[in-house]
Amino acid sequence: MDNQEQKHQRRPRYKGTHPKTFKEKYKELQPELYGDTIAKVIQKGSTPAGMHRSICVNEILEFLQITPGQIGMDATLGYGGHTLEMLKCLDSKGHLYATDEDPIELPRTKERLERLGYGPEILTIRNTNFSNIDQITSDSGPLNFVLADLGVSSMQIDNPDRGFSFKTEGPLDLRLNPSKGISAADRLKTISQDELQGMLLENADEPYSAEISRAIVFAIKKGKEIITTSQLQQIIQDALRFIPEKDKDLAIKKSCQRCFQALRIDVNKEYEVLYEFLEKLPSALAEGGRVAILTFHSGEDRLVKKSFQRFYREGLYKEIAPEPIRPSAAECSFNSRAKCAKLRWAIKA
Repeated sequence: MDNQEQKHQRRPRYKGTHPKTFKEKYKELQPELYGDTIAKVIQKGSTPAGMHRSICVNEILEFLQITPGQIGMDATLGYGGHTLEMLKCLDSKGHLYATDEDPIELPRTKERLERLGYGPEILTIRNTNFSNIDQITSDSGPLNFVLADLGVSSMQIDNPDRGFSFKTEGPLDLRLNPSKGISAADRLKTISQDELQGMLLENADEPYSAEISRAIVFAIKKGKEIITTSQLQQIIQDALRFIPEKDKDLAIKKSCQRCFQALRIDVNKEYEVLYEFLEKLPSALAEGGRVAILTFHSGEDRLVKKSFQRFYREGLYKEIAPEPIRPSAAECSFNSRAKCAKLRWAIKA
């Protein structure tokens, strides 16, 4: 009968005792329904699939010294963890602006924060790159505080459909906004060996940049497809077969991580937009305004350090971090992705 209720179908059971693929981890992907599972995953020091654990939260809040009534900006909204803590500090007084280039994760984060009671009266979210900070301040006025967490969010890394990691099969994309620019796969199709070697060196300090770039360009010239994460991983692995057996596995893993990082930085023009953001920062801050920037690799940390030092010498910043702040040992033990983080800060003159 047409009106007969559809028979309930059980969710397909994953093989083995534990879920292995991203889609099988349905409990982790629904934290509002499976709180106990989420707690167990975090207790083990892992990040649940589809979630992101904010880094250096206490250190950031201690520096920013947010008070009710201030105007601030979270330049990299992501999962909204830092955003939520800053909103708590505002205590429903003042306003927080948040930006993110990712059109897939942004609406999900916006919905989560709205469910917690943070709507447009206290929080404005825009799907744009943080280099457009001047567009934000044209509406907000000078900012009392700014945070930029430059790390790729865990939910982006873990989702194989985004192509950010070689750990699972997926399209070799790596774009924060899949509707803009070209994918990493398309980037590789026309790149020269010299250009690729330079990219691997500049964006990731890859020690085997010559061997890897030679192997990738040779494979493409021979008509081999490199359109998935595993295809790129295999070429890197084959290019590094000469490494002594006792060191090979770890060395190949590290090189894969660096190569994917270098490609991600390139296709998203991360250095260019970071430089533009840093150039606009002093004009965006109010007198005494504070900015904290969390970096995750040497290239972006150098850019932040040099920018802060230059504007300090020019008198635009009255104080800058003498040394980067690192996550505590306790935080690193509970969140392995925190280990490479560095926090730098500056105060507007």
